[in-house]
Amino acid sequence: MSIVSSSLSGRSSAWPTLYAAVALTTAATLILELSLTRIFSVIFYYHFAFLAISIALFGLGAGGVLSYYVSARGEALFRRLGIISVVNACAVVLSLALILHLGGRGSGFLTLALVYFASALPFLLSGLSVSLAIAEAIQRVERVYFFDLLGAAAGCLLVIPFLNLVGGPGAVLSAGVLFAAAAAVWFGLARASTGRAAGVGLALALVALILINKRAPILDVHSAKGSPLANETFVQWNSFSRISVTQDAKGSDPLIVIDADATTGIPHFDLDNLSAADRAELTAHGPGFPYLLRPGAKTLIIGAGGGWDVARALASGSRDVTAVEINPIIAGTVMRGRFRAASRGLYSRPGVRVVVEDGRSFVRRSGEKYQLLQATLVDTWASTAAGAYALSENNIYTTEAFVDYLSHLTPDGVLAFTRWGFDPPRESLRLLALAREALKRLGENDPARHVIVVREDVQKLHGWGASDTVIVSRKPMPVELLERAGLAASQGGFEIVYMPGQAPDTPFATFLAAKDPTAFLASYPYDVSPVPDDRPFFFYTVQPRDVWRFKSTAARDSADFKINLAVPTLFSLVSVSLLATVVTLALPPLLLGSRLPKKKGVPFFLLYFVCLGAGYILIQVGLIQKLVLFLGHPTYALTVVIFSMLVSSGCGSFFSRRIVSSEDRRLMLALAGVAAVVSLLAFAVSPIINAGAALPLPVRMLVTVLLIAPAGFAMGIPFPAGLSRLESWHPPSVRWAWSLNAASSVLGSGAAIFCAIYLGLRNTLLLGAGLYLFALATVQLTSSLARRKT
Repeated sequence: MSIVSSSLSGRSSAWPTLYAAVALTTAATLILELSLTRIFSVIFYYHFAFLAISIALFGLGAGGVLSYYVSARGEALFRRLGIISVVNACAVVLSLALILHLGGRGSGFLTLALVYFASALPFLLSGLSVSLAIAEAIQRVERVYFFDLLGAAAGCLLVIPFLNLVGGPGAVLSAGVLFAAAAAVWFGLARASTGRAAGVGLALALVALILINKRAPILDVHSAKGSPLANETFVQWNSFSRISVTQDAKGSDPLIVIDADATTGIPHFDLDNLSAADRAELTAHGPGFPYLLRPGAKTLIIGAGGGWDVARALASGSRDVTAVEINPIIAGTVMRGRFRAASRGLYSRPGVRVVVEDGRSFVRRSGEKYQLLQATLVDTWASTAAGAYALSENNIYTTEAFVDYLSHLTPDGVLAFTRWGFDPPRESLRLLALAREALKRLGENDPARHVIVVREDVQKLHGWGASDTVIVSRKPMPVELLERAGLAASQGGFEIVYMPGQAPDTPFATFLAAKDPTAFLASYPYDVSPVPDDRPFFFYTVQPRDVWRFKSTAARDSADFKINLAVPTLFSLVSVSLLATVVTLALPPLLLGSRLPKKKGVPFFLLYFVCLGAGYILIQVGLIQKLVLFLGHPTYALTVVIFSMLVSSGCGSFFSRRIVSSEDRRLMLALAGVAAVVSLLAFAVSPIINAGAALPLPVRMLVTVLLIAPAGFAMGIPFPAGLSRLESWHPPSVRWAWSLNAASSVLGSGAAIFCAIYLGLRNTLLLGAGLYLFALATVQLTSSLARRKT
């Protein structure tokens, strides 16, 4: 009889209490993982958010293997779990302190390694706890696994309010509170009153630390990206950003800083008594050029930030300005709250409507048409709580997005997008590629007559980057508009890079005149092809073959290097994850003296768990990125998708014993069901997104849950069913199953991003479905071997 069954015999409330302890542990684990994606995005760069996912999977897998080593010791199970949970709560605090301290040292290899293994400790202890509970309760594995996933789902819901209320460091400490609470529950099961009191006391002490830290930051971000943070007069976190406002001692204009990196200024102009000099300052820069062409236009601004484009629109005479800003701290707390006076009440002026929403989602549900739609340097520089799951994808810059924008213009309306300009051009030329394809879909077959490109800060062309403003009209530009553009450019000192009727020898003119744009794009030194919603990675313009050359030769002080650095950085992080995977796989032979089993069929069946680990994470990443557009916000996509998958997978696990029993045929049907449902999702999600764009958010969330639930339920069945099958067939191999499943999840989390970038989101989902079919093949083969033996 197992330790658990003997410890719980005659105690009717003991099993639910064990389930509660497991749920607390997994809730804390997910809160810690997602909170670290925010911390890493701030102190390093958003690319490093992926690191938290890899660290979590590595730690959990290593803990699962170590459970076999720890379980061999002679202490009582529940007392041992209580001690582990107390140590884990303390480890969370120590890991957070070390991570925040290392934030000022940049992102070198040594720093990265220290952060990796310091952060992995809490996950290792969490994996150790859960694995011990599951291993000792193997006769109820489907129920323990259900509460494992249910706790993780609860953590997914809790992380957003925690980040909003107590910030990134406070959310990490909240995970420590839950680990301490789990310790109290474990000690309660062990009937250790002293230990239970210690767990409760530690939880209360950590709650006190969170409250004190919020009022007088002790554990906080004081340096980031290798530099100290200075002159911050305001700091606030939410689930997808850390917003600060800086102002130096000389009283310069306040600057809004996002994740200690991207900035947006707050204009100070008195728009009721605007001087000629101030009016010139507002229109003398690239983003002001469209207002010289369309003064007084009904305007929609995507990514309004601190409000410079709003001020430009009002200065040009606009009386109907819709400013869409995704970040509620910027739109509300900063611009209409604490720093309202700095902008002279810009966001509260008559004629200005501020909408807190993703810009693309607003456009899709809007029934209005605009004379000017503007987006100035709108980037995804900061990670959402989804971390690498939303690694720099941006649904604002896709072909389908440009179709939406052009469809919401009046016949005389124009789009105005400002991006960085380089030689040869990258981002600004890709805007033309998007515009050309979108115009073609709308029946406009002469794109050369729809486009003007102007440039300022030409001296920065080979440095940080010039400023290219691309203007696209809904209908061919009339002669009077072109004359006005030429006059405005000469008076304002803008360089006209392209305009209809002029034929300068530039890539812009060559591309727009090309009869075969595909051939032009294929031969161009950068990838500026139009990106669809299925592969919304607008910023990655470096050809895959040139990644390493770009990293070694590009100017370090350019926006181009900073954006495109994500891919080689991802390569580096996957390399670190690969090292962690090797460590995970080395644990069984090093610590347990366990080598790969030689029993016929067992090594092949272990591939089953590899397929499940990689397949699950591929499907999860694909669905999150696919549904960002539908739900209107990366945080909503993260929460709804992961919550739905965890709950439905937990239900599948709970009923797996009844559904599969011990029949291989039923298990193969479940695996085939996963592949079929996920394949159907891969093709059905896009039409559903398009059909439901105007639905209210709660309805869209419900639709998402209903879409995911069948696949999630089916995906929850194979893992516990496979463990039970392996336990009855060859028990020593279970430790290898844990290790291989964790290792494949670590690599799968990185591979999913590569697949999304280079293959597209639909193919990422299909690849995940294919791995479940491969798992089916392993069951089929090993089942045939078993029948042959008998």
